[in-house]
Amino acid sequence: MSQSRIFNNLSRRKFLQYSSLAAGTSVLAACGGGGGSDSQANLGENPIKVGVMYSTTGSIAIVEKSLQDATFLAIEQINTGTGPWEGNGEGIGGRKIERVVVNPNSDWDLYNQMSKRLIEEDQVVCVLGCYTSASRKSVLPVFEDTDSILYYPVYYEGNECSSNVFYTGAAPNQQITDSIPYAYENFGPRGFFIGSDYIYPKESNRIAIAELEKAGGQSVGDEYAALGTTEFITIINKIKAASPDFVLSNLVGDSIPAFYRQFKDAGVNAEDIPIMAYPTTEEEIQAMGSEYSAGHYTSFNYFQSVETPENEAFVSQFKEMFDDNRVTNGVMEAAYIQTFFMAQAMKDILEAGDEITTETLREATRGQEFNAPQGPVKMDPDNYHAWLYSRIGRWQEDGQAEIVFATESAVKPIPWSQALYQGRMCVHPTPDDRSDPTKETGEELEPVFL
Repeated sequence: MSQSRIFNNLSRRKFLQYSSLAAGTSVLAACGGGGGSDSQANLGENPIKVGVMYSTTGSIAIVEKSLQDATFLAIEQINTGTGPWEGNGEGIGGRKIERVVVNPNSDWDLYNQMSKRLIEEDQVVCVLGCYTSASRKSVLPVFEDTDSILYYPVYYEGNECSSNVFYTGAAPNQQITDSIPYAYENFGPRGFFIGSDYIYPKESNRIAIAELEKAGGQSVGDEYAALGTTEFITIINKIKAASPDFVLSNLVGDSIPAFYRQFKDAGVNAEDIPIMAYPTTEEEIQAMGSEYSAGHYTSFNYFQSVETPENEAFVSQFKEMFDDNRVTNGVMEAAYIQTFFMAQAMKDILEAGDEITTETLREATRGQEFNAPQGPVKMDPDNYHAWLYSRIGRWQEDGQAEIVFATESAVKPIPWSQALYQGRMCVHPTPDDRSDPTKETGEELEPVFL
């Protein structure tokens, strides 16, 4: 995949597509891009411009659209002083958020170009966006070169710690580190690893295999399919031939429903070979039909079935805003969380009498706390990753997860996989001078809980 930042390298098709989408940015910001009773039409004086960059078309839209919707819900609650923002007044210090919305169409080159447009031409103060690690890697040079802030809400492979990104999805130790021992102890030592063919699935599987070997197990196969693939008979036949105790799936997007359906149709059931997945959420299960997922597992920080007052309110408010038939999921909850981290940081900046800049936003975001739907979480002040709960859910016939494992509180994020990089950690100085934050302790880092 190309990560070129040179506009002339785009094909004519991409050029026309980008030009059309970018030109519509101001229209989308004014009209709200869908969702939200305020329609972004009456923002008052001096609104705070924030970029929203998720794909609502293309192969990743099946889940990425839900991240945009959760972001719209959070921004509306901030602008109207409702939901978790109740008691703070409308907006942030009287200033409302103007969302500048773009749709990269699941195209990694377009993420790069649109992030540049948002920062340099639309002059947003920060961007909420990206789903795949490929899209994050594509935009990272833009944010670092312009010294701008990206809030990134998706579980990922770790092994990264940038002064220009706040990560509110799971680090490896908040998802992989618990799920692999669970699979080993409950299913058996032999795992078959599958994924979409790009950086996140490959790196996550590399970490998972190392964790399985550390526990005493082994990989009996790993296979990758091009992003958007919907034909899996060949891979399923390889799985059947290898006869693993479990499958670890890092398929994403439209590939997820296709794989689960074909897995069941091939006569493989959850009792014989359970699937442990990371990207499979309520969104994909609703798309595939719950009969195909029942009995399989997902490791995630949040499920719609989490029982907290904050989650009950979140689910109700989301359904009220969009549709009662919609479901909530882990990545959209992370998108919701990061919007409030951002807003709280902006509120602190304005109350201190300062301007919202990259420097002030970076320092104000570190250490922010929030009573999230999943439970109390916070942004680690040292490594810019969120403290999150670790959970494992077993999918039921109704499409919801029975939570079979959960930590009692949020887990401190460790960006570097300790199975691969023992003792490596990330510590940004205060104030952040954008120097290399990587530190080596020489000893494996132990889990710490909030």
